[in-house]
Amino acid sequence: MGLRGGEQEVIASIVFILASITDGLDGYLARRRQQITTMGMLLDPLADKLMVSAAFIILVAYNPRVVPPWIAVLVIGREFLVSGLRSIAATEGFTIEASEIGKLKTVIQIVSVVAAILAHRWDYWNWGGFIVGVHFIAVTAIYWMVIVSIISAVDYFVGFWKKIDHASDKRRNRRSFVLSRKKKSAPPAEHPSRIS
Repeated sequence: MGLRGGEQEVIASIVFILASITDGLDGYLARRRQQITTMGMLLDPLADKLMVSAAFIILVAYNPRVVPPWIAVLVIGREFLVSGLRSIAATEGFTIEASEIGKLKTVIQIVSVVAAILAHRWDYWNWGGFIVGVHFIAVTAIYWMVIVSIISAVDYFVGFWKKIDHASDKRRNRRSFVLSRKKKSAPPAEHPSRIS
């Protein structure tokens, strides 16, 4: 099967790839030019998660052979979990940076979304005798993305737990230091038998 027809799948794939590139480029330029703002730190991850969540919700209806509903639930649940951990971390005064596994997960998500869109129209491409299994690539990318998403979520949770545990230890030590200072700085009690 050649590339005749399927214009909407190709256009949708290109739009998603461009949106992903501009999103990544925006973050890269902000870091390089040191123009990171609080609003940007809040909205950038939110925009990422909204784009990915919307893509998987649409794919459940658009290509359920490749993206069953439980995968969309798992992906969106993972995004909620990481957002929640980051929010709690922010209230505690520290940040959880994106790990290498998290970055790999983002790349695999982009590949899996594009492959799932294309697999709606083609099971395979035949380019002069060279067969590209579009459906096989889409299914493999989706399940690989699920595995990496779970590993990434566990990695975030472990990182969060270490930092929150360390922060609570510091808080506990500071409190005991304050209490011990109060005890030492208390005035000595006068002996009742002493007459001035």
